[in-house]
Amino acid sequence: MEIKLKLNGKLIAGQAEADTVLLDFLRERGCFSVKRGCDTSNCGLCTVLMDGKPILSCATLAVRAEGHEIDTLEGLQEEASAFVGFIADQGADQCGFCNPGFVMNTIALLRENPDPTDDEIRAFLAGNLCRCSGYDGQLRGIRAFLDSRRG
Repeated sequence: MEIKLKLNGKLIAGQAEADTVLLDFLRERGCFSVKRGCDTSNCGLCTVLMDGKPILSCATLAVRAEGHEIDTLEGLQEEASAFVGFIADQGADQCGFCNPGFVMNTIALLRENPDPTDDEIRAFLAGNLCRCSGYDGQLRGIRAFLDSRRG
């Protein structure tokens, strides 16, 4: 069936089978920041924003995106570039595999709450699996970014 949606600011139409998950639909359209990690909706690697809210694209049928706005990291490079360096400075991007999910959730968090506490950051990022770090680096990076915005 044909579905129409706004992907990274551009209206697109594409064919999707009834059982096609959004993750596969997006990757077929060149959105390679959307990654498959666990196939059980537990790792957060496939996080995208649907109408500004983070969702797991591996657990969402592509047809559910009909008429919605989907943003991937490819479409949010400018917004992401503001803070990813702070995360890298803390050594929290060792292999980089989990970074797109962390970045997408951090963007959503900061849009919703521009000045979160450490506990709020931890709670918002809890669904992201990182096999390399202890998560403290991501927290320190986000905190450093927030502190830099204050002056």
